[in-house]
Amino acid sequence: MRISVIGTGYVGLVSGACFAAIGHDCTCVDVDADKVERINRGEPPIHEKGLPALLAQHVGTSLRATTDLRAAVHDSDITFIAVGTPFDGQRIDLRYVRQVAGEIGAVLRDKTTYHVVVVKSTVVPGTTDDVVLPELERVSGKKAGVDFGVGMNPEFLTEGVAIDDFMRPDRIVLGGIDQRSIEVQQRVYAPFGQTPKMATNNKTAEMIKYTSNSVLATLVSFSNEIGNLCTALGDVDVADVMRGVHLARYFTPTLEDGRQVRAPITSFLWAGCGYGGSCLPKDTKALSAHGAAHGEPMRLLDAVIATNAAQPQRMLAKLEAGLRSLAGASVALLGLAFKEGTDDVRESPAIAIARMLVERDVSVIAYDPIAVPAARAVMPAQVRYAESLEEALRDVDAALLVTRWDEFRRVPELLAGRSAPPLVIDGRRMLQPEALARYDGIGR
Repeated sequence: MRISVIGTGYVGLVSGACFAAIGHDCTCVDVDADKVERINRGEPPIHEKGLPALLAQHVGTSLRATTDLRAAVHDSDITFIAVGTPFDGQRIDLRYVRQVAGEIGAVLRDKTTYHVVVVKSTVVPGTTDDVVLPELERVSGKKAGVDFGVGMNPEFLTEGVAIDDFMRPDRIVLGGIDQRSIEVQQRVYAPFGQTPKMATNNKTAEMIKYTSNSVLATLVSFSNEIGNLCTALGDVDVADVMRGVHLARYFTPTLEDGRQVRAPITSFLWAGCGYGGSCLPKDTKALSAHGAAHGEPMRLLDAVIATNAAQPQRMLAKLEAGLRSLAGASVALLGLAFKEGTDDVRESPAIAIARMLVERDVSVIAYDPIAVPAARAVMPAQVRYAESLEEALRDVDAALLVTRWDEFRRVPELLAGRSAPPLVIDGRRMLQPEALARYDGIGR
């Protein structure tokens, strides 16, 4: 099929490249001419495992980028909207979604063949039907369900492993205003013959996305709340508690051949210094605000959000307990991305931690394998940056581990034998406590 994708962020570009990889002809659209040129040279503008190889394989044949939305929509059978939907604290900002819908509508006005427009951006329930569809009809002068189709196809991609998530999906949710809108999407995803596919209306598809992310955020904040209680109680380590919880058959089922398999969701049932990124913080806040606006306060979700917001402070509390004084102390901040495998620093706990440290006159040296360029724009100006893990750990009083990079497993060996080893506070509980002379961690 001929596909156009509007927006070349994490969702749009990954989706476009993967559509090309499964046999479709795909054109990605963006207003940023520099980004378009980079993509057409095979250079990914974002860090995502496997993306460079996909671009190298398909750019110039079944994949291309352009700033010409009109041509891309006109020459395709289906258009996916994958533009940003930032949250302003009260509601998600739909200006880009609405603008793109209008631009697509202008193309549909002159297009004689049937076309399906699918929202892939994460939007609150009702957006596709109440915002996108009317705008398409208004500008095109045509009727949805007669002259063109409208659908909603949420993405379930995890940054750092987004290519694998797309190519090996656990589910495909297809929302649509009618059967024809859904059938066109089914043709797009036909190569995934064994993957469960759920057809529903647009509002339900939108709600599935928000609910999925809210479940994961709830598991993280619940784990952190338990970890904070373990710290208060003493003689209880949340890592041991969660390992015991993970052994339940719900999380580690026994297969018919006797093998036990740990469910991937257990990675969210693990205490740490808080979740971040472009999805969980924004989506939980947006759903909470959406519920309140409809007279249904989301009290549990509000507690999830509040627990997460307070979690970086737990790292600082442990640092204050472990050092005689914070003023003038030198601290290494290990990890700036919100998670491993990405250079995305949006809502990263590292940002809040760095700000609190600088406010207390702490000398901060930060290290991340790939996220330093992105971090410089949002971190306090006083933060210095190391070019290696070894440099970051040199002559510091403490180290705060914030991102679960595998490279940080080397911390114990790099500190071994030091006469005055720094205090290591493990914000992801990934290190063995006994491997370090001075160790503390969330939930310990």
